Amino acid sequence: MSFARLLAISCAVSLAASSGCSRSSTGTRDGGPAAVTLALDWVPDPEFGGFYAARDTGAFGRHGLDVTIQGGGAGVPVVQMVATGRAQFGIAGADEVVTARARGADVVPLFATFQISPQGIMAHASRGAKTLADVLGSGTLAIEPGLPYAAFLKKKYGSFGARVVPYDGGVARFMVDPTFAQQCFVTAEPIAARRKGGDPQVFLVADEGYNPYLGVVIVARSLFDSHPDWIRGFVEAAREGWRAYLDDPAPTDAVIETLNPSMDEATAAAAAAAEKALTESDATRAHGLGAMTRERWETLGKQLADLGVVDRAPPVDAYLLFR
Repeated sequence: MSFARLLAISCAVSLAASSGCSRSSTGTRDGGPAAVTLALDWVPDPEFGGFYAARDTGAFGRHGLDVTIQGGGAGVPVVQMVATGRAQFGIAGADEVVTARARGADVVPLFATFQISPQGIMAHASRGAKTLADVLGSGTLAIEPGLPYAAFLKKKYGSFGARVVPYDGGVARFMVDPTFAQQCFVTAEPIAARRKGGDPQVFLVADEGYNPYLGVVIVARSLFDSHPDWIRGFVEAAREGWRAYLDDPAPTDAVIETLNPSMDEATAAAAAAAEKALTESDATRAHGLGAMTRERWETLGKQLADLGVVDRAPPVDAYLLFR
């Protein structure tokens, strides 16, 4: 989540809280499943593979939902869309959810796709770094300074010895500078660098102690209260879809490739493989894919308050209603 995106969310949720929720119409088509929209926070990509699989295998339909998946991109205000009813379901990061709630958006998390955050810092393996501290201590680091995890790393390690430059996406600079390191998603930039002949070594921010859920499905509290059947149906279908995708991503990846021309078969397969280790945890093994714990949300709220991202962590029991 970029600083600009965080600022946009802050303004948007404040507007939503003060102006009231002008809801879009939802309902059934010819008496059939309820027609709802799932708004993604990025373009069609394997990180959403289980939701596409739930749609295309009929899991959503079996649970009474006709789900339209709406692709997103940089700056798409998913939290605002959900809070104001322009989309019934949305995808956001857990830190976005906590930030939005602290600013007045009454949104509720339902399902956490990534139990281990895919956010990380990648450096060249040829540097021989043993720890992330080694990477942060020298060379050049491309990172958005407004990212909560950037603030976390700076608080943990102090001023970076590396020269910090803005992150502008892609891996072009990484490929030509052996001292260059950058922020990344495990499922994206490292794969791109390897396919270009690079030698990325990834250090997960989660291993440093900052591990927000990512790929979190959210709804407005009013929808949670008024349509519990939709909530249960969506979560059960999402679990079925993600199980199907993790077991055999190829059919869904073929669909994603048609929706996202920049995604090719090899890249999609590599991304899907990287996701497997990130989507399961003790909680999911006990309660099913997407499961969340109160402790994780409470820890995140305290971290964001400590970093000054929010003035005060919102009470977990006010929003963690589905586990």
